[in-house]
Amino acid sequence: MRNHIVAGNWKMNKNFGEADELIADLVEKLESIDLVDTQLIICPPALYLELASDQSDDSYFMVGAQDVSEHDSGAYTGEIAASMLESMAIDYCIVGHSERRAYHHETDEQIARKVDQLLKHELRPIVCCGEVLEEREANKQFEVVKRQIVDGLFHLTAEQFANIIIAYEPVWAIGTGKTATPEQAQEMHAYIRSLIAEKYGKEVAENTSILYGGSCKPSNAKELFANPDVDGGLIGGASLKADDFLAIATSF
Repeated sequence: MRNHIVAGNWKMNKNFGEADELIADLVEKLESIDLVDTQLIICPPALYLELASDQSDDSYFMVGAQDVSEHDSGAYTGEIAASMLESMAIDYCIVGHSERRAYHHETDEQIARKVDQLLKHELRPIVCCGEVLEEREANKQFEVVKRQIVDGLFHLTAEQFANIIIAYEPVWAIGTGKTATPEQAQEMHAYIRSLIAEKYGKEVAENTSILYGGSCKPSNAKELFANPDVDGGLIGGASLKADDFLAIATSF
């Protein structure tokens, strides 16, 4: 049975004091919330991973990184290796986020290598896919998402794929205030699950968590999460406020 997952991507936000305060706020409020059926993950900037990991030991959340290098080690200034994340007991890592694809020109082939690095070091990848506005308007969203998943993930064995979490990002709905309708989200999530079933079989597909990653907030989370193929959210701006983030996490 697949898990409900709510993951918070802080992106490049919060100074150290603010990050410490937000984590402390989450820890305090989680003491009075029952999240037995939902996995909560926070993905702060890399500078704060140890801070978050230390606090997670005594609270009901896990920690993920926002990116990882495709390389084992070496002369790659500014990069972070999967082995480094493993040594800090980090559990998850986002790869292929639309901002990485757009601003750093990451390819599906690079994302595939990052996934391999994470699995090699026993971290669970949260792999993002999704179309931009022009592709949606041209009715190419299914073609785009299929290419990203096939080229980024379908080199894996079924056993390896069982560790993958997918996050669908309608890129036109990130940071714009726009949101895909629940029907649009369900349509794409069901399509993604059908691709997985075709490649790996129905059991693997039914056990894969597929998150929605486009302007999910407390006001629309319940409606989005009510869809049978929407297993949670990859949350951006709303993850920067403990009350909003936890309101989303309790929307199942």
